[in-house]
Amino acid sequence: MTISAGERLPDVTFHGYADDAPTTLSTADIFDGRRVVLIGVPGAFTKTCSNAHLPEFIAAHDAIIAAGIDRIVCVAVNDAYVMNAWGKALGGDDKIWFVGDPHCEFTNAIGVATASTDVLGVRCRRFALVADNGVVTQMNLEPVPGLDVSRAGVILAALTA
Repeated sequence: MTISAGERLPDVTFHGYADDAPTTLSTADIFDGRRVVLIGVPGAFTKTCSNAHLPEFIAAHDAIIAAGIDRIVCVAVNDAYVMNAWGKALGGDDKIWFVGDPHCEFTNAIGVATASTDVLGVRCRRFALVADNGVVTQMNLEPVPGLDVSRAGVILAALTA
């Protein structure tokens, strides 16, 4: 079952990159005491993720922060090295924290894992959520492949409504 507003994010291990080395992060490390926008994507360096979804959030970073968000995080079923390289390639590693979920631990726990029919294997469905101190306040899950409800503009509009 997919996580929804009012539910606490599960305690899992994420894989990030800090001080030029991979590191593990807990849910608390990312979300405790913060209001966070979390973007979930099928994979780093994939077409829609790289050409539209993340560039929109990078461009909207300042407006999202001004709307009361402390941090923007992106998660994909990739390792820390790939997520770090992708953030740098997009020019957004100073605006968005790119973390990996290489074992689908988080993706499975919040109910957004999907078996891809192509070469990607098990992946994360595309979503954007807002969490306040680890509790989901808004969950925008794409109902089918595409980019409609999880766009930066949709999230920003909800934050400023």
